[in-house]
Amino acid sequence: MGGAEVARAGLPAPAPLRIGNASGFYGDRFDAVREMLTGGPLDVLTGDYLAELTMLILGRDRLKDPNRGYAKTFLRQLEEGLGLAVERGVRIVANAGGLAPAALADAVRELADRVGVPVRVAHVEGDDVLERAQREGWGQGALTANAYLGGAGIAACLRAGADVVVTGRVTDAALVSGPAAAHFGWAPDDWDALAGAVVAGHVLECGAQATGGNYAFFTEHLLPRPQDPPASPRSSAEPFNQPFTAPLPHQASPAGPTEAGTGRRAPYRPGFPLAEIHADGSCVITKHPGTGGAVTTETVTAQLLYETQDARYAGPDVTARLDTLRLAREGPDRVRISGARGEAPPPDVKVGLTRFGGWRNEVTFVLTGLDIEAKAALVRDQVEEALAGQRPAEVRWTLARTDRADAAVQEEASALLRLVARDPRPEPVGRALSGAAVELALASVPGFHVTAPPGKGAPYGVFEAAFVPAAGVPHTAVLPGGERHSVDPPAHTRGLLPLDAPPLPEPLPPGLPTVRAPLGRVVGARSGDKGGSANIGVWARSDAGWRWLAHELTVERLRHLLPEVEELPITRHLLPNLRALNFLVEGLLGQGVAAQARFDPQAKAVGEWLRARQLDLPEELL
Repeated sequence: MGGAEVARAGLPAPAPLRIGNASGFYGDRFDAVREMLTGGPLDVLTGDYLAELTMLILGRDRLKDPNRGYAKTFLRQLEEGLGLAVERGVRIVANAGGLAPAALADAVRELADRVGVPVRVAHVEGDDVLERAQREGWGQGALTANAYLGGAGIAACLRAGADVVVTGRVTDAALVSGPAAAHFGWAPDDWDALAGAVVAGHVLECGAQATGGNYAFFTEHLLPRPQDPPASPRSSAEPFNQPFTAPLPHQASPAGPTEAGTGRRAPYRPGFPLAEIHADGSCVITKHPGTGGAVTTETVTAQLLYETQDARYAGPDVTARLDTLRLAREGPDRVRISGARGEAPPPDVKVGLTRFGGWRNEVTFVLTGLDIEAKAALVRDQVEEALAGQRPAEVRWTLARTDRADAAVQEEASALLRLVARDPRPEPVGRALSGAAVELALASVPGFHVTAPPGKGAPYGVFEAAFVPAAGVPHTAVLPGGERHSVDPPAHTRGLLPLDAPPLPEPLPPGLPTVRAPLGRVVGARSGDKGGSANIGVWARSDAGWRWLAHELTVERLRHLLPEVEELPITRHLLPNLRALNFLVEGLLGQGVAAQARFDPQAKAVGEWLRARQLDLPEELL
C-alpha cells in the first residue's frame, strides 16, 4: 500500500520526509551544502544546478572534452559534504550531471574512494536526445538537446539503496518529487500526492528565493544598525561604500552576532529552504533554526509565482493545479501548503535546445550634463556613419535617462547610451564596431567616455523549446550495482486544455479616496524568464487588496504601465487562492537569456519596474 493510500485509509502515516536544497543555480553559495548538512536534521539534500544558460555553458565544455559537461562545483562541495552526509544519514540528489551524468557518477565514486567514504552512487540518463533531434531534422545546428525527465528514475535509484543520485536534465521539481515518491511508495497515478511534492519542489528549487531572497518587501524584515538614525534615508550624495549589515529578525537579535574583529552586525544572509513532506503530498516550508531570512506566506507565494504560466503547472509525472493550493502560517518560519490537486501529465515532454546564434558586441557611452538627447543623437549618427560599410545585421540603441538635474554626484548627472550589435559573422561586431566607438574619443560630444573599453565581440547562444511524445524518450535509472532500470512512460496522459477563468472578486466600493503612489506600496511581484518570454507574478497583501488588484491590473493597464511590452502578446491568469495574478509576456526576451536581447535579459527586475510605476491607490490599502 502506497503512502497516499495509507493517508486515504486513515492508517498511521509514515514520518514526514525532510528535504532541503543547497543550490538554486550553477554558482550559488558554495558553503550551502555544509550549512544544510550541519544546520539541522535532513533526510535528503538536493541541488539544482541547471538552467537554460547553464546547458549552453556545459555544451561548450563538452566540445572541449566529451567526458566533461557536468557541474564541477558539485564535486568540490562533496569533498567535505560527502562525509557529513553519510555521517548524518542524508541522501544527496542533484542534477549536476548536466550533459554527462554517467561521467559525474564515476567522478563521485573516485572522490569517495579518495576521501575514504564508501557510498552507493547511481545516476539517471536518457534526457540527451541531441542525436535524435539532428537525425529527425528538428535539431539542426543544436549544441544541446535535452528532454525534461520526471522523478521516477530518481525514485528507482533511491529504492535500490543509492546514497547519491546524479541526473542530467530532469525538471527542477523532480529532485523533490522523486525522493518523496520513493519514501512514501506513491504509485504513478497518485496524482494529488505527486502534485503536492512537485509544488514543494518548485518552492525549493531556487534556494534562498523562498526564504527572503529577492523578496519585494525585504525592508520589512530588516533591523536598523544601532548607529543609523531611525527612518533616515541615505543621501543621494553619500558614497555607497559601506556594506549593509542589518540582519533579519529571524537571523539575529539587535545585539546579535557580529563579524569577527569588526564589531559590525553580520550581513544579510538568507538560509536555504527545506520542506517537510507528508504522505498526502502536503508540506511545510521552513528552514534550519538560527539561519537568516524569513519564511512567510508571502515569500512562499512569490516563489510559487516565479517562472510559471497558467494555473496548470505541467510536468512529465503530473500536472499540478496551482489554483487549488492553500497557504497557512504554522508558526515562525513555517508555512503549510495543502490542497494540491494533480492531473495526468501531458502526452508530450519538453525538450530544451541550445544553439550558436552568432556574434555579439556592445558599447555603453556615458553622456553627462546638459543636452543629453542631442549628445545621444550625435554619438549615434557618428557610429552609424562609421559602420555604413560593414553594418552588423542587427543594431540596437537604447538611451537610459539615469541622469538628474543639478546632481551633486557626477554619476547621477550621467545618462547611458547602449549599443548592442549582432551578426552571423564575427567581423562586423569585432574590430569594425569597437574601432568606430574608440575613434570618437577626441571627436565627439563633450565629456565623451565609455563604461569599459569595447571588446572584440563574443559568440552568443539561443534557446528554444520543442515537444516530443513522452513514449519516445528513454528514461533510464542506472542503479548502484550497475543494473539498468527502464522507466515506463505514463500509462495515462491528458492534454493541457485551457481552464475557465475563475470569477472575479467583488470590487471595492466606488468613490473611495485615492492617493497617487507606486503600485508596490500595496502589492508584491516576482518576475522571470520562460524561454524567450517573461512571466510577471503579482500578489495582493490582503483580501481588500485582492478585490482592487483583480479589477485594476488588467492586460491593458499593464501595457500602459510598461510601454516596452505594449505591442507584445500578453495573457493574464488569476490565482484567487493566492490572491495573485500571473502575466505571460511573449517575446520580451527575444531568443532567450543567452541571447541577451535586453538590458535585463532574464526579466528578473520587470516585476520591480512594475511596482515602481505610479497609480491612484485606494487610501484604505495604504
